[in-house]
Amino acid sequence: MSLVDAAHERSDSTSAADSSAPSAGGLRRVRQRAGAYVALTKPQVIELLLVTTIPAMFLAARTIPSPWLILATLAGGTMAAGSANALNCVIDADIDKVMNRTKRRPLVRDSVPRRNALVFGLVLGAGSFVMLYFTVNLLAAVLAIATILFYIFVYTLGLKRRTAQNVVWGGAAGCMPVVIGWAAVTGTVQWPAFVMFGVIFFWTPPHTWALGMKYREDYKRAGVPMLPVVATAEHVARQIVIYSWVMVGWTLLLLPVTSWLYATFAVLAGAWFLFYAHSLQRQVRRGVETKPMSLFHRSNTYLMIVFVALAVDSAIGLPALGLPF
Repeated sequence: MSLVDAAHERSDSTSAADSSAPSAGGLRRVRQRAGAYVALTKPQVIELLLVTTIPAMFLAARTIPSPWLILATLAGGTMAAGSANALNCVIDADIDKVMNRTKRRPLVRDSVPRRNALVFGLVLGAGSFVMLYFTVNLLAAVLAIATILFYIFVYTLGLKRRTAQNVVWGGAAGCMPVVIGWAAVTGTVQWPAFVMFGVIFFWTPPHTWALGMKYREDYKRAGVPMLPVVATAEHVARQIVIYSWVMVGWTLLLLPVTSWLYATFAVLAGAWFLFYAHSLQRQVRRGVETKPMSLFHRSNTYLMIVFVALAVDSAIGLPALGLPF
């Protein structure tokens, strides 16, 4: 090979690399932008909501529902939850900027324009209604929109910055997926759906207050009056124990429509979670170092155990225990 040929080859290879660089860079930017929009929906939160929706559908059918119905309900529910979370990010952008826990969210890092995030959230909400209306039923679609409106106007704009009871009552939005799941199967809302709603309703304060104990200074700096910010650690721990007992007791209200399988897991998982809730309270009373995030993570595991047991129980179709009278 001559020196001239070699020079031409190097020039050609350099040109090829230069032409591919913008393409690779553009693809990377597209991925980053798509990832930022996905982050607006808070996927970790959505995962937990979907874990409760499927068992609710199983219980409503008392067997495995149509896979298409499950998929359509999950798709519509995901869009609704994503809409609520994206709009929450828009409203709470000022809070997210001063909290270490949330400082990497897309609007804080300016990876998504605020206006675009607002449009994205609204489009997801409208899409969830259309998806559920045409593939599931009108009731499920209406409940999804009602959930979005409640989360934005009642919790985010109404309660979050004004009262320590914010997650108690505002947490009702996170309970709605089980009601939507039940409505998707039956076209109605019956008492077991409200019981499942109650399980998540009473689960939310211990779950969130444990997180609040860990990030107390974050919430204080942001001006959000979470209970751990405005009350003593001993009071918070006591409230966690109270709500945990009510939550575990509430799970037993489903015994008339479930079998011994669900009952066994509900009791064992409940005892396990109560042990750690009381352990946190003892640590606070003794003034030793506490690890509230341990309870926070266990609360996720507890909820998963209870609802997976509910799904398995319903799928197997074992005889329900019924009422004791």
